Amino acid sequence: MAQPKLYAGAKLREQRTRLQLTQKAFAAKLGVSLPYLNQMENNNRPVSASVVLALAREFGYDVAELGTGDAERLVSDMSEALTDPLFDDAEPPLADLRLAASNAPGLARSFLDLHKAYRESQERLASLDEALGRDGSSVRQSPWEEVRDFFHYCDNYVDAVDRAAERTSRQIGADILRHSNLSFDVQLTDIEEFRNYDKGRNTLYLSSKLPPGTQRFQILHQLALQTQNELLDATLDLARFQSDTARHIAKIGLANYFAGAALMPYVAFLEAASETRHDLEKMAGLFGASIEQVAHRLSTLQRPGEKGIPFFFVRVDQAGTITKRHSATHFQFARYGGACPLWNVHRAFETPGRFLRQLAETPDGVRYISLARDVSKSGGGFKAPTRRYAIALGCEISHAGALVYADDLLPAKPEAFEPIGISCRICPRTNCHQRSVPPLERKLTIDHGHRGVLPYRVDP
Repeated sequence: MAQPKLYAGAKLREQRTRLQLTQKAFAAKLGVSLPYLNQMENNNRPVSASVVLALAREFGYDVAELGTGDAERLVSDMSEALTDPLFDDAEPPLADLRLAASNAPGLARSFLDLHKAYRESQERLASLDEALGRDGSSVRQSPWEEVRDFFHYCDNYVDAVDRAAERTSRQIGADILRHSNLSFDVQLTDIEEFRNYDKGRNTLYLSSKLPPGTQRFQILHQLALQTQNELLDATLDLARFQSDTARHIAKIGLANYFAGAALMPYVAFLEAASETRHDLEKMAGLFGASIEQVAHRLSTLQRPGEKGIPFFFVRVDQAGTITKRHSATHFQFARYGGACPLWNVHRAFETPGRFLRQLAETPDGVRYISLARDVSKSGGGFKAPTRRYAIALGCEISHAGALVYADDLLPAKPEAFEPIGISCRICPRTNCHQRSVPPLERKLTIDHGHRGVLPYRVDP
């Protein structure tokens, strides 16, 4: 019988930290690549036999210690999976989960695999919705969509890049606009684009019209491309994109990720989020960032052992098209076209400069608090076009007590939660007055002698 796979990322990371070794140095001593070590430390891959032997040979490590955390990880993962509304309120006692993890680990992993397959089937249904909305109904992803899904399935957290950005932040300090030890020169000038790097002069030209937070972000983006290129390429190698175009787009995304993580370093940002109770305006002031940057960063706080509240983050344009989407929750976004018109993010354009709050319930029975605000961006001149967007940040209602925005909303009665969906094609609600097209998986009844809000009836 095959031995169960050994996942011991926390133990590996603890050993490396105790030895005061970088990931690169530790990987070299273990005889593995940097990306492979990173995957093992994040429990994306099991610890291989060669690594176990190297730990014993190089460091005299008692390898029996590696397996001590595996049962605890299974218990934690099963407990998290069982919070899915799919299981109603039937979560077994903790003692039962521990027995399953200790005595039947194979069965426990099969349960987790089955639950993962269920969640992914929901994503595939959303993908079908997207395919039906395309011309020609082609199911092949565009490079942009491929990159979007890469970050989505990483839970919008890339550990090696995040930690590298945190180290960089400590080295250069907060006032990067006046930092003299960058690997390139920085000049503020009157240019139309955000930034323009002149390789020959090794100079980054930034638009003087940009707010200071955006200027800092663009400097850090360039710093990532110049000082973290090996790390970015190693991460891209793991993703195995189908085209060079997708890889190039993803590199921009990773450099942006680095910039955001350096501007708002993980541990300090997580502490500030707790202390301010996730007050976006206060946090923007503390880190010299925009409200959108802060909201986006909150959706990335998924470091193993130091996780923040799992948030979803989305940005939409005036047509309702989603231009950014990230989620560490069960919340699903429309993959094509506009989002649910009942969601408060669409109303944010009507109240510029104000936060809108909404208690919402999705068709799977999960309840959320959603915070929305417009983030329109001036072009910097009378004739320059204004870019108009709105963002939404939200979490499951069980975490709402940690948000300053929920103080006068809780406790809430069931009727306080507005029913919202994902996309009309995959929303099962039968009585929505805003439905634009029938749902894919429901039967319709059409009565020529009767007309309600809709010209058809969606059967339960």
